[in-house]
Amino acid sequence: MALEEGARSCLLRFRLKLEEDIKPTYLMDHMISDGVMTVDEEERIRTQDQAGALIELLLRKDNLTYISFYNALVKEAYDDLASLLHRDLPHISLNPHKGSSDVQSRLSEGGIPQRPVVFVNRPELVNRAREKLYRLQKDPGWITVFGMAGSGKSVLAAEAVRDHGIIEDCFPGGVHWLSIGQVDKPDLLVKVQSLCFRLEQSLDSQLLHRPPNSLDEAKERLRFLMLRRYPRSLLILDDIWDSTVLKVFDIHCRVLLTTRNRSLTDSVSGAKHEVEVESGLDENKALEILALYTRIKLQALPEEARSIVKECKGSPLVVSLIGALLREKPNRWRYYLRQLQMKQFKRIRKSSSYDYDALDQAMAASIEVLPDEHRDLYKDLTVLQKDVKIPAKVLSVLWDLEPEEVEDILEEFVNKSLLFMDNNSKPYLYYLHDLQIDFLLEQNRTQLEVSLQHYRDGPPTSGDKESLYWIQYLTYHMAKANLTQELYSLMFSLNWVITKAKIMGPAHLINDYVEYGFILDQENSEVRSQFQEFLSLNGHQLEQRPFPDVVQLALSQPPNSEVYKQARVQAQNRTKAGKLYFDLVNKSGVDNLSRLVIHPHQGSIYSACFSQDGTKIASCGASKTLKVFKSTSGEKLMEIPAHDDEVLCCAFSPDGRLLATCSSDRKVKVWNGERAMLLRTFEEEHEEQVNHCQFTNTSGRLLLATCSNDNIQNLWNLNKPSSQNTMFGHFEPVNHCCFSPDDKYLSTSSNDGTLKVFEVSSANEWKTIYVSDIFTDNKEDVFVKCSTWTADGKRIICAARNAVLLWDLEANKKMADCSGHLSWVQRVQFSLDGSQLLSCSDDQTIRIWETKKVHTSSAIRLKRDSDVLFNHEEIIVSAADNCNRLQVRDGRTGSVLFQSEEKSSRIRCTCICQQPSAVVLGQEDGTLLATLQGHTKTVLHCQFSQNGQTLITSSEDATIRVWEWQSGKCKVLHGHKEQVRCFSLLSNSPNDSRLLSWSFDGTVKVWDTESGEKLQDIEAHHGTILSCHVSPDGCFFATTSTDKTAKLWHCESWQCAYTLIGHKECVRSCRFSWDSQHLATGDDNGEIRLWSVKDGSLLKVCSQESKDGMDSLHGGWVTDLHFSPDNSLLVSTGGYIKWWEVKTGKALQTFYTTGSALKKIHVSSDFSTFVTIDNIGILYILQRVV
Repeated sequence: MALEEGARSCLLRFRLKLEEDIKPTYLMDHMISDGVMTVDEEERIRTQDQAGALIELLLRKDNLTYISFYNALVKEAYDDLASLLHRDLPHISLNPHKGSSDVQSRLSEGGIPQRPVVFVNRPELVNRAREKLYRLQKDPGWITVFGMAGSGKSVLAAEAVRDHGIIEDCFPGGVHWLSIGQVDKPDLLVKVQSLCFRLEQSLDSQLLHRPPNSLDEAKERLRFLMLRRYPRSLLILDDIWDSTVLKVFDIHCRVLLTTRNRSLTDSVSGAKHEVEVESGLDENKALEILALYTRIKLQALPEEARSIVKECKGSPLVVSLIGALLREKPNRWRYYLRQLQMKQFKRIRKSSSYDYDALDQAMAASIEVLPDEHRDLYKDLTVLQKDVKIPAKVLSVLWDLEPEEVEDILEEFVNKSLLFMDNNSKPYLYYLHDLQIDFLLEQNRTQLEVSLQHYRDGPPTSGDKESLYWIQYLTYHMAKANLTQELYSLMFSLNWVITKAKIMGPAHLINDYVEYGFILDQENSEVRSQFQEFLSLNGHQLEQRPFPDVVQLALSQPPNSEVYKQARVQAQNRTKAGKLYFDLVNKSGVDNLSRLVIHPHQGSIYSACFSQDGTKIASCGASKTLKVFKSTSGEKLMEIPAHDDEVLCCAFSPDGRLLATCSSDRKVKVWNGERAMLLRTFEEEHEEQVNHCQFTNTSGRLLLATCSNDNIQNLWNLNKPSSQNTMFGHFEPVNHCCFSPDDKYLSTSSNDGTLKVFEVSSANEWKTIYVSDIFTDNKEDVFVKCSTWTADGKRIICAARNAVLLWDLEANKKMADCSGHLSWVQRVQFSLDGSQLLSCSDDQTIRIWETKKVHTSSAIRLKRDSDVLFNHEEIIVSAADNCNRLQVRDGRTGSVLFQSEEKSSRIRCTCICQQPSAVVLGQEDGTLLATLQGHTKTVLHCQFSQNGQTLITSSEDATIRVWEWQSGKCKVLHGHKEQVRCFSLLSNSPNDSRLLSWSFDGTVKVWDTESGEKLQDIEAHHGTILSCHVSPDGCFFATTSTDKTAKLWHCESWQCAYTLIGHKECVRSCRFSWDSQHLATGDDNGEIRLWSVKDGSLLKVCSQESKDGMDSLHGGWVTDLHFSPDNSLLVSTGGYIKWWEVKTGKALQTFYTTGSALKKIHVSSDFSTFVTIDNIGILYILQRVV
């Protein structure tokens, strides 16, 4: 629609005057809001003479643009200029008609809640709200819908916008609902992020941005979306408690909010309107609700109905509660009336929110007659947990009064029915009714501010937010009141650990065991140590959401541990109800060397360090923040947004007052560590990212050393703007630098595989250690990430890959190593006394090690390629160790039954045979045993035949060999073009000599092992075949591939029956159920799918609700799968072990190994025993608890 001639002439006639007077920036904001101008057009105008360019654009646009420009002039108070354009305004409507279906879809997209199941219309209130909404038709503003709890504010707000005329006339841009509630700043940011994401998602996908990182950024993002992308839309904010929340939404848009506080909008700008929601329904409306709930005609309601309505005093919430109860128990009218009359509200409770003025008048009146000083003491009872009875001693601590005086006050409360007393116990115990706690919480909510800020990630296990204070401080009250027996019972209880860890996190619990250890040790220091160690080593697991099964975690504790004993009892009881639990049989083989594990940041942790007194830990990483924690418990003390990019290192000064940080942004910063204040910034010297910073160990001559990707190290004097000295010597990026204890030397670690030691005074190189020479089993580059000195200055610990190595400088050799991290270790540091070692890793954990417990160089670790023989109660495990020897172990006792000599070529596979008793290994040089030589490359898989007389092997040389292993005779099966990772016999029958093999060349081949003849050659996949399995009935086999598909094949026709599509990553594993009816497949994203063999249909997807810390649904690739004999259960391996219910696809249990990247799991025939080895060489034998 071109611009009308009259309007064009008007613009040309007054062009000069318009160009002289207008400020285009503000006018264009309104025009973009009206949708007549794009952001790109605005940007082009900004680069030119803005006023002239805007008029030029208007001349090329249409009537709508002219009208929008005119309206913008009016809104920006250019009344004289607007009057010049008014006569030639085109006569059109700005709001084209939209159908009712479009309105309905807008309400749905905007998240407007549906009507409640039982809905009673309140037309007077709805009309009053709609009248206020029409006042927002032309200009932005605020509508406050206020009233007391349970008065129906949210239902009214939703009903008011459920109208075609309102949407069409006032809010053509849509209506967007956001529930707020009582939130702190982080939670509010999450809610605004979700709103921005929802709004952006409805637009072009190219407009999607990263989530805003702060409330200020979120506010600006929301301002842009509401004014420019969703002009003339309505934002509904439900359940607002705090006026500071509204400031985030004070963005010159249209807002309706529901609240109990009518004065909230005093803090924001713009037009304001109010709708008061009366708390009471009239009698007819209340009776109508009861009639709808109970499905009884209004006239047929029993006589008790009117009395119930009277007792409820018209509260919509309480009437609805009673109605819902009567629907379930229709013969209890008289009973519920009696409970209302007797104020026994606990028995009718179905919600934690009440209409307090109506329900609690009698109690409020009783409180009012208390003396002033006692009234305040009664309010202090807000801290009590529901259903907990306490002695007067606890309150004597809370009130700082003598116990006798407290007993007198409590007696007064009991006499006024404000408190209850249990006369059956000595000393007397006191408690509050649930409704009284609700009332106190509502009246004194500010007293719980400290407690409520700890509430995160779903409801507490107790079901009540109000219990947070009590759960946090119960141990404190007991300790101060000298209730030692009660404290023992509480803190030596696994149930308490589960409850508090789920609500408060592990740090608070660990801190309790440290804080009150001197009391607990009087009862049993060993038990205290067992609980504290369990929490310290599993704290990072207890921070996961969904919350892990603590009983399963505790079953990995030593058999003599009280933690294990309680877990074992609970596991046995729960298995009776169908739960799955697994006991670690070989606990002695799983050493926990770490003393504390912390999970402080989202993303990799690049640095962690002790303060010199050892009481604090600082850490930093990909989150761009610096955090400080207590070293005893992991409790957070401070958090600083330190840099604009990843923070690569942090360091304490010798006195602990300063903290230095360095970053990918090439800056080095020095902070006041007590006040979190920035003191100095160095940003000129390094040309690339600064990887590490380190203070000298003494304050006498305080220097700061830094190193960078520019291959150099600098020494800084904090009082000078530039570096004092520069050290050269490395040929690749320098990752780390560290002063010796006497500050005479500086050690540096580099990507060139070396650790160098420089003299600080001269900056000359003193010694070089070639760390890369240690790693002979892997040809990849060795990056030395960091180093730290022992207190005597004679030894250095360095980290390379996921290993921590202790190096003797005088002997110039490795002395010991320790393992436990799942990914690359970024930093290591000794405590001042050398008793502890701190390490942090890309696996997002910090570990504190006891130095005297780290592995010595003689420690034996197994490789993951293994075989297991289950023989009744006996479990025999064969695997290579880290010294490249083949070991055969008794799985239950850990004793070594056989050990070969150290092999010169790396052992890659092994298999074991019972009759005759034999074990075989395959090596990288192609040999199996000294007497069996034939393969020219690495042997990848080996397997005995059913009778044990034949050994079959496959290799990287693309061949399969069939050996009469006792005589050395061999048949070679040629045909594959690439390495043959694995193979399978088509059946267990001794009369069937057919063999199925699969390869990286994408083919499956069928062989006759007797004749060596190739029977079938199948082009199965376009990509590498990763796994294959033959169904137990021999009718089908399945293949999976890097092409993200799995296929089902007939064993008779060798034709593809079904192609199974749906995985989004490489399909790495597959397994048929024992009845051959189902197929399970697992992929590299951690997802498991269950398929029907009959028709190839997808039955279930087994996966967690969200990704874990390794950005996977299973901690990594799904590498192995096994069904139970009855086909009801499925076990899988990835980063850990999971058991699933086949029927529902739900996870039943998880076992977290110390390491990760499990390759396979061996399962006994009765599905009761499970054997695996993790990537750091720990063997796990799990027995199902019955």
